[in-house]
Amino acid sequence: MTGDEHEERAPARVVLGSASPRRRQLLAQIGIPCQVRCAAIDERPRAGEAAPDYVLRLAREKAAAVQRAWPDGLPVLAADTVVAVGDELLTKPADRATGLAMLEKLSGRMHEVHTGVVLRTPDGRTLSRLSTSRVWFRVLSPAEREAYWASGEPLGKAGGYAIQGLAAVFVRRLEGSYSGVMGLPLFETAELLRAVGIEWFREETRREHE
Repeated sequence: MTGDEHEERAPARVVLGSASPRRRQLLAQIGIPCQVRCAAIDERPRAGEAAPDYVLRLAREKAAAVQRAWPDGLPVLAADTVVAVGDELLTKPADRATGLAMLEKLSGRMHEVHTGVVLRTPDGRTLSRLSTSRVWFRVLSPAEREAYWASGEPLGKAGGYAIQGLAAVFVRRLEGSYSGVMGLPLFETAELLRAVGIEWFREETRREHE
């Protein structure tokens, strides 16, 4: 049985407030089936807002918005990710010029990836965790940056790249959480789930992977 088939058969244990297929796959990886619900919020950074504050604020706002729209009695899990080069926040590139400029900033240097994760319980209690990782890119030639943008992968990705995709060849060093750089740090997520009594690695999940 595939992970998707198991997820469809098993009852949802949380609502995932994100349209990201990567976050859904990461939850499935630790045996947590989910419902997916999304609510639009204003994702623009506030003036002078630090990267950790930004991602935690957006994750809280996403979770609250989803719970207001779909009060179905399940905990809501939401997350947000941003790439920071010094004090500059690199969100999701909207066009080619922005995407290429982001890749040029990341080329040959270290950047930080911050992911905030929030779990909001049905009674409105909000728990949160922050994951911060450091990533070093090798130098990227102009031709590589152009080719990577042309692949379509940078669209919709914080910082304009996906570590789990073609951009893996750019990364020469990583300190922190690989899943956090992908968009959902599993260590922190599992801590939040356990805090509200949701366990992973259930017996039936383990059997499905044998």
